[in-house]
Amino acid sequence: MRESAVQRHDRLLTLVREHGTARVTDLAARLGVSPVTVRRDVETLTRKGLVERAHGSVSWPRPRTGEAGAGGLGARPVLGLLAPSATYYFAEVIHGAHEAAARAGARLVLRISDYRPEGDRTRAEGLLAAGAEGLLIAPGWRDRADPAEHGGWLAGLPVPAVLLERTADPGGPLAALDRVCSDHAHGVLLALRHLAGQGHAAPVLVARADSPTALAVRTGYDEALRALGLERPHPVIDAPAGRDPEGFERGVQALWTAVTAGRVTAALVHNDVDAIQLVQRLAELGIRVPGELALVAYDDEVAALADTPLTAVAPPKREVGRLATELLLERLRGRAGGGASGGPGTVPGDGLEGGAGDGTGGRAEPAPRRHLALLPRLRVRASCGAAEARAARG
Repeated sequence: MRESAVQRHDRLLTLVREHGTARVTDLAARLGVSPVTVRRDVETLTRKGLVERAHGSVSWPRPRTGEAGAGGLGARPVLGLLAPSATYYFAEVIHGAHEAAARAGARLVLRISDYRPEGDRTRAEGLLAAGAEGLLIAPGWRDRADPAEHGGWLAGLPVPAVLLERTADPGGPLAALDRVCSDHAHGVLLALRHLAGQGHAAPVLVARADSPTALAVRTGYDEALRALGLERPHPVIDAPAGRDPEGFERGVQALWTAVTAGRVTAALVHNDVDAIQLVQRLAELGIRVPGELALVAYDDEVAALADTPLTAVAPPKREVGRLATELLLERLRGRAGGGASGGPGTVPGDGLEGGAGDGTGGRAEPAPRRHLALLPRLRVRASCGAAEARAARG
């Protein structure tokens, strides 16, 4: 497979970073391309401020006057962000991170994994080669086995890192990483409690199983049913619109059967796109929302734009990006000052670090690692009014 320009830039940056200064001709030989190609790459990277060019050689940028030296937090720190997508849900997370970085005078560099977790490590190394002093990471995990299979490298990162919208198994190697997530279990509870308050029995869950958010919604559904003392009315329905047309139609038919049989009067649907297409297909089959079925969507990206605006659970996506960036910058400041560190050879927050009064010479203890869970909101719109419709019909 032909190497992309981005991959070549990452390799070039790695070589310059390792050697400090390198000749264009030497870089061309190491990269296996022509000197003309390297000069063009160097011009691109120089415009971005990632390298310095002079007299046929390329150098790693030197700290400006007043900036911290190597390993410190400079006047304009570089943060790397690895996300599985730059659209839909993660667009807001990225916006929040970018806003927080801009306010702090930091530069944010983005890499997209397209939900291919096997390439996450290489992309993170590319961010480090581009000068990232800390990383915001939302791995491209899709199922429950991915963290164990594709996430072990995260524990050995040489810079501070914060997980975004991802959790880790308690006691596992990633549990000691800082993380900022939406509390999806709370979001599901809000939806089910609202529908129960509208007079419905337990809603059915319509949800995929191909992303960490979808899996968290499924887990949160069972927890919410227990908390509210409700019995599951129907097995979880998988109706993946777009990705699997036949599977989507099977899900639609299962929901139609449950509604027409009188077993289900309300549904929670993850995500907005699936919910909108589900409502459209049910209407073709004679099931109206909210007339025969009250519906709440999960994500609130496009729910308000449906023909019948959909009530939706809205995870605080932009705040996740903002707070994660602020936490990472705090870690970098602590690192520059000799405090909290995310460097190699340490397990952050494992309780083994020395501190004042413990025989370690009075060194300051690193700040405790943090697991921040932000609560979603429920935005009530027109799609959950089935209870009122039934009352009107007598």
